[in-house]
Amino acid sequence: MLNLCLYLPTAVSPYYAYETSDYVGKGIVLLLTIFSVFTWSIMIEKGIAVVRAKKSCVLFATQFRDIKYPLTMLRVSEMHKGPLAKIYRSGADELLIYYSLSPDKALDYGTDRCPSQKLSTAQIETVRSILERTVSDQILQIEDRIGLLATAVSVSPFFGLFGTVWGVMMAFCAMAVQGKADIGAMAPGIAGALLTTVVGLLVAIPSLIGYNLLTATIREITVYMDNFVEEFMAKVKLEQH
Repeated sequence: MLNLCLYLPTAVSPYYAYETSDYVGKGIVLLLTIFSVFTWSIMIEKGIAVVRAKKSCVLFATQFRDIKYPLTMLRVSEMHKGPLAKIYRSGADELLIYYSLSPDKALDYGTDRCPSQKLSTAQIETVRSILERTVSDQILQIEDRIGLLATAVSVSPFFGLFGTVWGVMMAFCAMAVQGKADIGAMAPGIAGALLTTVVGLLVAIPSLIGYNLLTATIREITVYMDNFVEEFMAKVKLEQH
């Protein structure tokens, strides 16, 4: 768009529309520009974070399915920083307390040196509650500032529409004062008015696409976390038989 503007005559460029806008129109354009920077920063930052989190979930879940006893993966979990590793450690720490074991002996759990132990029903339910609470904490952390992005998506077109309505109203007011319809006098005001709608859409459309992609990935991560809780508890319950 910027390259196109370089080849357009000054009188037909978006910059001309901005220059002919009043203070309200210019203020809205500047506000929407700030919105654009804000939304792009969120999309880039959260996009990198959720992609890394998803990859970490896939890797950790694959490794966890290959073990028999949950505690034997405690040392491996220290090398992961994704949400599943944090959920795992919250449950493993609770199991260590119930089994009266130190983290150093976790790898030997289930062997002759450290036989598996039984848990009560209350202890098993407590482990599940801790896992589910950690899942909720991770969801809140992953979804941080996503609501602000959704707000920017919803509000930006309305700011653009407000600027357009305001500019058109001012153009008609100027025509009423002159007492005649002069297209040459009205055109700059109309151009400035429509600019706010264009900028509003330029902010909202990429933000909406980014928001949908982020929420879809977060939904996948949430499924991984919920499934992991069930897999963790299934392994714990198998120890009781």
